[in-house]
Amino acid sequence: MSTSQFHSATALFDPIGLNEMDKVQLMNRVDTKFAFTQQKLLEILPVLAKDYYILKVGDNLISRYESLYYDHDLINYEDHHRGRVNRFKIRYRTYIDSKITFLEVKHKVKGRTDKRRIPVDKIPLELSNEHYDFIKTVNPESERLEPSLMNRFSRITLVSKQFDERLTLDIDLSFEWKGETKLIQDIIIAELKQGRSNRTSPFYQVMKDNYIRPLKISKYCVGIIDMYGKENVKYNRFKKKLLQINKLQANAS
Repeated sequence: MSTSQFHSATALFDPIGLNEMDKVQLMNRVDTKFAFTQQKLLEILPVLAKDYYILKVGDNLISRYESLYYDHDLINYEDHHRGRVNRFKIRYRTYIDSKITFLEVKHKVKGRTDKRRIPVDKIPLELSNEHYDFIKTVNPESERLEPSLMNRFSRITLVSKQFDERLTLDIDLSFEWKGETKLIQDIIIAELKQGRSNRTSPFYQVMKDNYIRPLKISKYCVGIIDMYGKENVKYNRFKKKLLQINKLQANAS
């Protein structure tokens, strides 16, 4: 299923621009993630249209993203696998349709996500001293970092008409590493971003009505397992989540 099949559904939403979306940046927030099939997204988008605006960038309601993650001996991946409540994720991200690139540092601590970022010219293949200094302002204990994974995806971004939450819906996710590319087909990764957890959210209620429970999933971790191989990284704590994703893919095919 391609993004073109979502165009008629996304057209049901009232659009907003980047300036309006700044009202709900939520750089410090609570994230709740879900995974479901693309077919399910086609079913629920019309239900969401009355409660959410859709981000429009230029003429696009579906935006393209490219990210290059940096890590040190996969310590950020391993911290996630160990379930550390204080962990980091570091990446360069290009918002392709906006033609903007940032260096982003996400700090997850006690269930909340604090994101810091600075604009950069482009995604580099080597970390500069200036960018390393910025990373150390967020994580003073950071080791020197190297590229660890590239991912690409398309995203539908919805904003609550109350301007109290954002919802991202990631489509056509792919990973790339050392010349190899893998696609995660037919799966949507949804992320509800709120200032504080609120299960009365319209999207949360739609998930409940469709018997879809939250799933603590990391695109970065899934990509590391896929591209580095299960024989090379620890993944025991992620087995149930991987099985859920595989089951979704099997049901979608």
